[in-house]
Amino acid sequence: MTAILRTRRNRGVRRPGGTTIRYTARGPAGGPALALIHGWACDRGDFDAVTDHLPDDHRVLAIDLAEHGESRSAREIWTMEEFARDVAAVLEAESVDEVVVAGHSLGGAVAVEVGRLLPDRVSHVVALDALHYLSLFPAMGEEQAEAVLRVFEEDFAAGVRGLVEGGSPVGTDPALKDAYFEKMVAVRQPAGLRSIEGLVRWDMDAALRETKQPITVFAIRDLITQEAIDRYGDRLDIVLVDLGSHHFPVESPEDTAKLLAGVTGD
Repeated sequence: MTAILRTRRNRGVRRPGGTTIRYTARGPAGGPALALIHGWACDRGDFDAVTDHLPDDHRVLAIDLAEHGESRSAREIWTMEEFARDVAAVLEAESVDEVVVAGHSLGGAVAVEVGRLLPDRVSHVVALDALHYLSLFPAMGEEQAEAVLRVFEEDFAAGVRGLVEGGSPVGTDPALKDAYFEKMVAVRQPAGLRSIEGLVRWDMDAALRETKQPITVFAIRDLITQEAIDRYGDRLDIVLVDLGSHHFPVESPEDTAKLLAGVTGD
């Protein structure tokens, strides 16, 4: 029975704009449901080891957002709200009535939008080292947003390297950082640039005001600032963890699974 439950089934659902969203399903239909959303320039495979450590009774859906991983799209809208509709389409296809939605990095923003979009279906939102980076997530003024985007437009590789370095605590293995860089810099275009723009122009504060579910943020202790805690501590349940770098779901899958199971078991 365990082998059957742990088998990941590859599935897909179609959306407008020449979009096919690919995802992986594991576990029984009646189990506690958990939707996993990867970060920018990443893919659902980052959650494979996490999924393997989750309880057998959990129904787990790991989703490739449009133009990430195996998903494909010809659309022109690359907002966090549109990515949330990718996730919503999967939940609809799988007839999920109640779900915890967890997202890493950019996926954390998407998870918030899924909660806002589906208030009666999403019971809890989880951000995996997301939402607390004040230089990226809160809405920016036009001048600041243009400055951030200009870095990626003029030297995409340098922009990606900056993200990787910013998510790496002191002492992070340089080879590990290089591996993340090589993966992320290869994101398909124009989706890579457009989705960064979508995040930069996302109004997180407005989204948080309209998202009623509890939101738990598992943040790497060495990467969060006191300013972020002071600003969002009354809205977000911020839990500090010591599990590696910004990409800790890949580096510490068993511990990440324990964190997620603790939320889905509430």
